[in-house]
Amino acid sequence: MSVIVVVQSNLHNGVIQLWDYRMCTLLDKFDEHDGPVRGICFHNQQPLFVSGGDDYKIKVWNYKLRRCIFTLLGHLDYIRTTMFHHEYPWIVSASDDQTIRIWNWQSRNCICVLTGHNHYVMCASFHPTDDLLVSASLDQTVRIWDISGLRKKNVAPGPGGLEEHLKNPSATDLFGQADAFVKHVLEGHDRGVNWACFHPTLPLIVSGADDRQIKLWRMNEAKAWEVDTCRGHYNNVSCVLFHPRQEYLLSNSEDKSIRVWDMTKRTCLHTFRREHERFWVLTAHPSLNLFAAGHDTGMIIFKLERERPAYTVHGNMLYYVKDRHVRKLDFTTSKDVPVLQIKGGGRTPVYCMSFNPAENAVLLSMRNSNLESSSYDLYMIPKDNDGAVPEPEGKRSAGVTALWVARNRLAVLDRMHQLVIKNLKNEVTKKVQTPTCDEVFYAGTGMLLLRDPDYVTLFDVQQKRTLAQVKIAKCRYVVWSSDMSHVALLAKHTVNICNRRLESLCSIHENTRVKSGAWDDSGVFIYTTSNHIKYTITNGDHGIIRTLDLPIYITRVKGNHVFCLDRECRPRILNIDPTEFKFKLALINRKYEDVLHMVRNARLVGQSIIAYLQQKGYPEVALHFVKDEKTRFGLALECGNIEVALEAARALNDKACWERLGQVALMQGNHQVVEMCYQRTKDFDKLSFLYLITGNLEKLRKMTKIAEIRKDTSAQYQGALLLGDIAERIKILKNFGQESLAYITAATHGYTEDAEQLKASIEQSEKNIPEIVPNAKFLKPPVPIQQAESNWPLLTVSRGFFEGAMMSKGATVVSSALAPAPVSEIDDIGGGDGWGIDAELGLDGDEAMDEQKKDSDVEDGSGWDVGDEDLELPEEIVSAVSNSGNGDAYFIPPTRGVSQTFVWTTNSQLAADHAAAGSFETAFRLLHDQVGIVNFYAYRPLFMNLFSRSHTCYSAVPNTLSLYNYPHRNWRDAGPKGGLPATGVKLADLVQRLQVCYQLTTGGKFAEAVEKLQSIILHITLLAVENKQEIAEAQQLLKICREYVLGLKMETHRKSLPKSTLEEQKRQCEMAAYFTHCALQPIHQILTLRTALNMFFKMKNYRTAASFAKRLLELGPRSDVAQQARKILQACDINPVDELQLQYDEHNPFTVCGVSFKPIYRGKPEEKCPLCGTSYVPQYKGSVCNVCEVAEIGKDTSGLRISTHQFR
Repeated sequence: MSVIVVVQSNLHNGVIQLWDYRMCTLLDKFDEHDGPVRGICFHNQQPLFVSGGDDYKIKVWNYKLRRCIFTLLGHLDYIRTTMFHHEYPWIVSASDDQTIRIWNWQSRNCICVLTGHNHYVMCASFHPTDDLLVSASLDQTVRIWDISGLRKKNVAPGPGGLEEHLKNPSATDLFGQADAFVKHVLEGHDRGVNWACFHPTLPLIVSGADDRQIKLWRMNEAKAWEVDTCRGHYNNVSCVLFHPRQEYLLSNSEDKSIRVWDMTKRTCLHTFRREHERFWVLTAHPSLNLFAAGHDTGMIIFKLERERPAYTVHGNMLYYVKDRHVRKLDFTTSKDVPVLQIKGGGRTPVYCMSFNPAENAVLLSMRNSNLESSSYDLYMIPKDNDGAVPEPEGKRSAGVTALWVARNRLAVLDRMHQLVIKNLKNEVTKKVQTPTCDEVFYAGTGMLLLRDPDYVTLFDVQQKRTLAQVKIAKCRYVVWSSDMSHVALLAKHTVNICNRRLESLCSIHENTRVKSGAWDDSGVFIYTTSNHIKYTITNGDHGIIRTLDLPIYITRVKGNHVFCLDRECRPRILNIDPTEFKFKLALINRKYEDVLHMVRNARLVGQSIIAYLQQKGYPEVALHFVKDEKTRFGLALECGNIEVALEAARALNDKACWERLGQVALMQGNHQVVEMCYQRTKDFDKLSFLYLITGNLEKLRKMTKIAEIRKDTSAQYQGALLLGDIAERIKILKNFGQESLAYITAATHGYTEDAEQLKASIEQSEKNIPEIVPNAKFLKPPVPIQQAESNWPLLTVSRGFFEGAMMSKGATVVSSALAPAPVSEIDDIGGGDGWGIDAELGLDGDEAMDEQKKDSDVEDGSGWDVGDEDLELPEEIVSAVSNSGNGDAYFIPPTRGVSQTFVWTTNSQLAADHAAAGSFETAFRLLHDQVGIVNFYAYRPLFMNLFSRSHTCYSAVPNTLSLYNYPHRNWRDAGPKGGLPATGVKLADLVQRLQVCYQLTTGGKFAEAVEKLQSIILHITLLAVENKQEIAEAQQLLKICREYVLGLKMETHRKSLPKSTLEEQKRQCEMAAYFTHCALQPIHQILTLRTALNMFFKMKNYRTAASFAKRLLELGPRSDVAQQARKILQACDINPVDELQLQYDEHNPFTVCGVSFKPIYRGKPEEKCPLCGTSYVPQYKGSVCNVCEVAEIGKDTSGLRISTHQFR
């Protein structure tokens, strides 16, 4: 783990979170503080961070070991900030006990206490290079402390030794020197100072305070003074810092804004606002253009400047902008030269560029934060500049984007977002009416791509008409293939691949930002994210090529080289391994010879390749380069390759593997392998039954003998029963004490002598003689007609290309594995010590060994002379026999295919697809794991409906069974093994149902509305949507339904409560007030506010009633309602007090418990429904949600999954 990619946040509940900001992933949590954690700091070299909290403790953590190393105690009040020294093993901490403490984290003790502030010390930090420390306090001062004495006391002399150390006159003092003392006191703020820090290189200090001002101070050895003040925040300034590399100041405030200031002009350059969150802290990345700001509910990571370089590629040339110049890079020779100097010194960064090879002209588009001030420059690049960079002779005009559409024409999107066409003299030739757009991209000669917030449109400039359109939200970049046959549309988190007609071929969603991309010569799109180089093929197959330390911008891909620019605009060449995507491409294009070559020679590894081959129906390909025996065993079973599976099972020698192999071999009728598997697993019952159905009575008798040795009376009796051995059955029953059963068996089957003896024994023991049924049938199994020596016949099927090629390398055959030589196979059955010598008998026994010896004698002896050594046959007979030897003269029916319902469940992890396939059990399991469903009764009609509509039924020929057809939603590219069921529940239909619920709510039919809303919630879990936007819409619909069900149930419960006592009336008012905080539509929000307004006014809670009246008027109700609300507001303003004290605080954010209907204020413990997100107090954890009525409250789940994109 590198600190570069990690950001840490401390929370008000005492939890410290460690985040990877590039992946937006929570890496770890550290929870040992009691109460809020206010200060935190990483060490610049060691894997350490320090934290300080309201529990008066400073804790030092090792984030690699994931634990607290030690705790420093000494402060007597809240700790505001903590910070490591950049060089010494020191920690400085500021506290509300009005002191600053410096700690040695190696010796783990306090080495200095700085006193002088007379109010809370809000922050303290070391100087980046000098022995200084700055602190800010609510006593309205900023203090600069000299800690050189502390350094001399605690740190050994430097390389100059003790002599140089003593030359400094300040180092020796007759009365000694203080460890630290106040060097400067900066006074100028009118209220408490919240933050102060040093400039990285200059003798400057910046501070922010509760007087809403930011002050800049300068200091020298003698004094410090105020330089200027920045005003603009309209609430307390929480934090302020210097930009690490530029002349900027950054500040944030409780006014919910972050501001960027120009240090030289003392003016505000930018303001970033957040609607509902106050900002508290701010920090800068030590080396990158990244900043983090913490607010009430989390943090944001942002940057100030756009770092993407402007570039364009033509042939083997890359043109890009760097350091006020347009430069040209030759990919073949790596020659990089400047060709043009940008006019105006390049103060405004170039956003994008377009190159015209015919005229050797370039367009540079410059953009500001204010688009109306955007412009572009037109330059002619001299063909031969002899190393000298010419002076610019450009034409500048206003426009958002400019690009070439023909040899002598350029298209400009002006400030009004209108498209105009200009000539080389930058003169307007015509204006083109286009659909609404906010950006344009090149799409070939005379063609443009127009972008709006939701679509990209292909527009013909000459014919002035729209040719095609594709839906993609906020497309940012467009990359065409070299032959213009395909285009990649890059959005913030998606990559859409389309053809020339803008027909969408595939869409890939990324969790991190998509940065750039280029097309490979083979038609594969290579693109980069914040931390990966990835690829995608036009059919949607995609994967990772390599990881990145820092983002890059791809300019070209050639072979195994990626040409790119980094954020400093430096050309780089990265090596990649294209084997994986070339392998997939060859497989898709059915170039099987190339695939075979790569399988045999390339280093294809990884579970992703194996899973890909299985998914595409080529498990036999994966089988022959997988080395892991367990994976190899599974693939072999999937292919039905018993030979390889047997080889892998012998290597693994695992009972579970032998059992699985036995099942598959039995389905294929390979009873020889089945016999071996049963012997290995010591499954005697199955082994006995196998010998029965194969007619091997000799081995069945031996199994009965083994059962007798094992003292397994039940198995012994069963063996005798299967053999039809009446005498043995009588003997077993007699020895086991079952004389009555033995007597009935002997008398029924005609064993008169045995029957008489048993009868006498029964009479002697004074027991009743059982009655013999005269017409009883003999229990004797039929005698097998013929013993099955060979395996059952299998259907002959042709081998695939890969299987045939691979098997030619010489795979192990089953017959060699099943040779009768290994007696140890059978010895395993009788391996126990308690069985004695008799257990050593083998099922194939010594007789088999004798047979082998006899056979070998026959082969080796010379007594037989057949005389076929000099026998010659005619060639035509030999050829005829050889040609006809492989064919069989009977019909071979085809193998049964895999059902589409099984394909659906294999391809999808969506509950809707499993329900459509009729696999209700797996659908229930998915719903339970994803959203915690435990009450499945409500899903019964929904599942039955989905299943019934998932297939059609028709009759092909009269008087025959009906055939079934399975419609696919991805029918274009489904194939035999890639199908997914047609969508049964559509998002648009659920939105229409929501409108009906709105009408029922307006009409006051709450019970019916709740029932329909709950049905919508259940249907949302059975959606199957295609893109991220529909996922967000479904989640928004779920949130709306939750708010309505919760509110309507709460209102229904309120109406059923009594109103006789004062406490009951107060509860009525509280619930009416809670109802107004449910996120309903304005028309329904007005009704809730009117109800609460009237109730609170009657209870003489005028202050709260006035608040309801103001909220009601903000919604713009009808004139009569608004007039009545104004009258009530005027009456309340006369005496703005509340008569009754209620459990309702409108200014403190809260959620409502779904069972008790009581508020859960922010920061209090709560449990949530994993499906609908309703909040509950912890006591209801484990019960069923009262809103959706199907999910378990507080269950840990993976989250709602309604799209295949959520699994990528």
